[in-house]
Order: sequence, then C-alpha cells, then structure tokens
Amino acid sequence: MPIEQIKNIVDYGIIGLLLFLSFITFAFAIERLLFYKSIKVTDYKNKTAMELDIMKRLPTIASIGTNAPYIGLLGTVLAIILTFYIIGEKQYDINPGDIMKHLALALKATAAGLVVAIPATAIYNGLLAKVDTLLAQWDIANDTK
Repeated sequence: MPIEQIKNIVDYGIIGLLLFLSFITFAFAIERLLFYKSIKVTDYKNKTAMELDIMKRLPTIASIGTNAPYIGLLGTVLAIILTFYIIGEKQYDINPGDIMKHLALALKATAAGLVVAIPATAIYNGLLAKVDTLLAQWDIANDTK
C-alpha cells in the first residue's frame, strides 16, 4: 500500500469517522434531551414501555464512547507503521523532521479518539442519570399505596 494512501486513510478515514461519530453523539444527545423534556411519566401505564422509550439511542452513545479510543488507536498504529516504513525506505537519507511529522500524525489520531470518547461517555452518563430520574418519577406517580 503506498505511503500517501495510508496517510489519507488516517487523515480522512480515521479522523473523518471520528468526526462523524462525534456528530452522531451530539445529535442523539440533543434528541434525547428534547424527548426527556417533553415526556410525561403519567402517560405511561407500563414502566417497561416507558423504559424502552427513554433508553432509545443510549446504547449507541455508549458504544461510541467505548470504541472511539480504539478507532483513534487504529489510526495511531497505521501512522506508526507509515513512519517505520519511511524510516526503512530512507534509512541512509533520513530527515528527522519527516519522522516527527508522521509521529505527530499518529498522535493526532489518538487525540481525536479521546476527544470523541470523553464527551460521549460524559453525555451517556448524564443521560443515564436522567433516565433513572424519570423512572423514579414514574414509580412515584404510580404508587398505589
């Protein structure tokens, strides 16, 4: 695989995928927050039905938060492979600046994975807390004592 193709996979493929996942996370979070704001727990006669409605999209956000660092790590590994390939190819005429540039690319992929994962995990935990609150409100509204 040519060097430029690996660089493009890391730059556009990995980083692009992480940006897309970040967009999905924030879109789902906004949708869930709007839904939680509009929900009336008294409209639900069955707690499980309500739980199904309020848990929608949360597993996707959790999966993004869990897997984004691995996607960034994949980009890191590809960029380091690229760096070693360049070192091997130009072993007698190596420019330290080129090595540093490619290692920076590797670190960029790792950072992008973390930049997506940290907010996604925080958003998931915040939404999960809201789910617990809504379920408690349902229990209070349907207390038959």
